[in-house]
Amino acid sequence: MRIGEDGIVVRGKAVPRGRFPHARRAGDFIYVSGTSARRPDNTIAGAEADAFGTVTLDIAAQTRAVIENIGDILKAAGADLSDLVQITTYLVNMNDFGGYNQVYAEYFDETGPARTTVAVHQLPHPHLLIEMQAVAYRPPREDRP
Repeated sequence: MRIGEDGIVVRGKAVPRGRFPHARRAGDFIYVSGTSARRPDNTIAGAEADAFGTVTLDIAAQTRAVIENIGDILKAAGADLSDLVQITTYLVNMNDFGGYNQVYAEYFDETGPARTTVAVHQLPHPHLLIEMQAVAYRPPREDRP
């Protein structure tokens, strides 16, 4: 992990596609930048192409990968998924809402973070179906009782 001016970039995660951190701490809050299913080698979880180039996209696999990526980013910041207070999800197609919602329920229930889900025209790669940004509340270790 590299930290500078409270910006957090996590080694072993996909490098941000711009000049921004994976997350940023502001006091007791950790703001996680938009996170996708992109792997460190720039392949995308839940996106497969056969020998003829036919692409299969899996919203469940992508949702799971996004949530796991957010968990890894939070871990690097000294927090975890239970510290999330808000999530905004961007879906390219609202027809994927059911599959996304089913996987989301594996990680969170009604006591979890507040959530908003919106449809967007596209994401930075044509194989991405979902992106999430999040806010966690976790006082730094020295501030906890």
